[in-house]
Amino acid sequence: MDDLRERLANRVQLTSDDHRAYLEAVEGAFGGDVDYAQLVKIYGESPDSFKGRYSPAECIGAEKRRIEGSPDPKHISTSFAERMNLSMRMHMRRFTRLTNAFSKKVENHVHSLALFTTYYNFVRVHKTLRMSPAMAAGVSDRLWDIGDIVKLVEATETKPAKRGPYKKREAA
Repeated sequence: MDDLRERLANRVQLTSDDHRAYLEAVEGAFGGDVDYAQLVKIYGESPDSFKGRYSPAECIGAEKRRIEGSPDPKHISTSFAERMNLSMRMHMRRFTRLTNAFSKKVENHVHSLALFTTYYNFVRVHKTLRMSPAMAAGVSDRLWDIGDIVKLVEATETKPAKRGPYKKREAA
């Protein structure tokens, strides 16, 4: 949340689910300088036909809760975050449990996420925008291709430090 706060120039409306950790995190990062609400989903029993090892309960409703400031009730939604999570899971199987691509090393996970984020924002044309998000935001004046990402990675790679010749141990 601190990182998010540092990237924002203006007051924003923020919506989260009802995970308790968000209450303290949002308060710690934004104080009272945010319009914050929670969307609390209400779950019921899953029908027998849907019951399985990983089947979620059926969502039967949602409650909007104002937490801080004056959030606009029409814009209290977690849909954008949920859609982004789905896009990541569909493009990177390492976010999907029970697959052999599931990340076991944090470092590999971070690299994969960075590549996906760059691709998603600079290379992929979004149907609603008819351009990449980077172009829509004015960050890039052209559509990138995969070669641009490869060049970016190559330019930021660090070469291993050169080691000097090994010194012989002196006899004791």
